[in-house]
Amino acid sequence: MAGVSAHPLGLQQQMSLRDYTTWKVGGPAAWLAEPADQQQLQALLSWSLEHKLPLRCIGAGSNLLVADGGLGGLTVCLRRLQGSRLDTAAGVVEALAGEPIPTLARKAARAGLAGLEWAVGIPGTVGGAVVMNAGAQGGCIADCLESVQLLDPADPGAVVELRASELDYAYRHSRLQQEPWIVLAARFRLQSGQDPAEVSRRTSANLQSRTNSQPYQQPSCGSVFRNPEPHKAGQLIEALGLKGQRIGDAQVSPIHANFIVNCGAASAADIAALIARVQQRVQEAHGITLHTEVKRLGF
Repeated sequence: MAGVSAHPLGLQQQMSLRDYTTWKVGGPAAWLAEPADQQQLQALLSWSLEHKLPLRCIGAGSNLLVADGGLGGLTVCLRRLQGSRLDTAAGVVEALAGEPIPTLARKAARAGLAGLEWAVGIPGTVGGAVVMNAGAQGGCIADCLESVQLLDPADPGAVVELRASELDYAYRHSRLQQEPWIVLAARFRLQSGQDPAEVSRRTSANLQSRTNSQPYQQPSCGSVFRNPEPHKAGQLIEALGLKGQRIGDAQVSPIHANFIVNCGAASAADIAALIARVQQRVQEAHGITLHTEVKRLGF
C-alpha cells in the first residue's frame, strides 16, 4: 500500500506531496522521508547515492510548486529536523534547518535578542530562509546570518561550514540556490541585551501587519513574484485589475495581488498557468518581466 513502510530509514513510497506544500498541491513523491536528526539525514543521502536516485530537499513547502505528476527519486522533508540554542550574552542563535523561522523569531524576542523581528510572518524553515535569503519589512537573512553548516549529497559524511560572506547574498538570492548542498544548521548574530518586552512588541506588531494585509486564511506560497525594484510586484499587478483573476481554483488574491491562493481544488497546472498569465499582462503593459520567488519541482 502506498505510504506504508517498515523501512529502517522511514522511507515511504508514492506519498502525496499536497500536505508538504503550503499551496496544498502536488503529486506523489516516488520516495519520501522525514529525518529527525543529522544521522538519519546522512543515512538517507547515502541511500540515494547507493541507488543512484535524484535527491530533493524541502522544508515547510512554502515558495514551492510541485507538479501534479509528482516527483521521481527521493524527496527529503526536513521539517522534523528542529532545535535551537540561544546564547543571550553573546547574541548568538544556532538553529537546525527544520526549525520554523517564526518560532525562532519569537524565541529570540523573548530572550531580548533583536534582529529577527521581521521574520515572524515568514511561512518557512531556517534552511529554506537561508537558501532564499528570505526577507520582509526591511530585514533579511543576510543581515544577521553568521555561518551555515552544509551537507554535500555526494559526500554525506562530511559537514561543510561556510561564512555568510561566502554565500553571494543578494535580493532573494544565494549561491545555495545553484549548489547541491543541503542546509543542516545556521548560526545567527543578533543584538543582545535588548528589552524582551519591547522586542516582543515589535515582533507581534510585524506579524499583525502581515496578517492584516495578506491572505493568511487560504493556502498560498507567500509572495509569488520578486519585486522588480524600484517597483513593487503587487502594485503592478493590482494596477492592471488582476486582483481576483482565476484559472480553475487558483486565484490572484483580492487581498494582496502578489499572492496566488488555492480556493479549494486548484492544481499545480492551474497555478502555473495563472503565474504565466500575470507575467504576460505585466510584460505587455509595462515592459517588465516579473521573476518568481517560487521554485518549481517536476515541471
